Amino acid sequence: MLGINDLKRGLVIVVDGEPFRIMTVQHTHIGRGSANVQTKVRSVISGKIFDKTFKPADTFEEAEIRKEGIKFIYSRNGEFWFHEGANPSKRFSLSEDSVGDQKDYLKPDLEIKSLLFRGEIIGVEIPVKVTYEVSEAPPNIKGNTAQGGNKQVTIETGLKISTPMFIETGDRIVVNTDTGEYVERG
Repeated sequence: MLGINDLKRGLVIVVDGEPFRIMTVQHTHIGRGSANVQTKVRSVISGKIFDKTFKPADTFEEAEIRKEGIKFIYSRNGEFWFHEGANPSKRFSLSEDSVGDQKDYLKPDLEIKSLLFRGEIIGVEIPVKVTYEVSEAPPNIKGNTAQGGNKQVTIETGLKISTPMFIETGDRIVVNTDTGEYVERG
């Protein structure tokens, strides 16, 4: 069991039977009272962020999140279909809630990780940098650098990304899936 002094950024703990990833930790001590720990935690299942305050008597279980390689196949009607990395015949689907915001970065044959908590898939983890093809890019307009020389392009998944002016339709670009930002030409 973990105490409040063991809490640190990135740790995944179980609170009320649900896994939470700690984003920030701040120890506070007010007057003659006892020290508390104020944290910002993200639900691993829903992705929602909460502020939680823990007292010295609180104890926690470290969540065991197992990762397994899977491959994205396709999506239809809010269902996202995958197969086990080494065995294409073992297919399964996840709901849009389980996939969360990661759905904007899924493309066919993308190798990702499934996150398992207590034997159930609770979400997916996409690599930080993924290469996509630009499906739609507006033409460059000479002298149009008022916004720092950026334009909105659409990648093959339908997501809009801000890129430099020189990116054209058909180009391959690398996108940071954590921030949704253009990194470089692929």
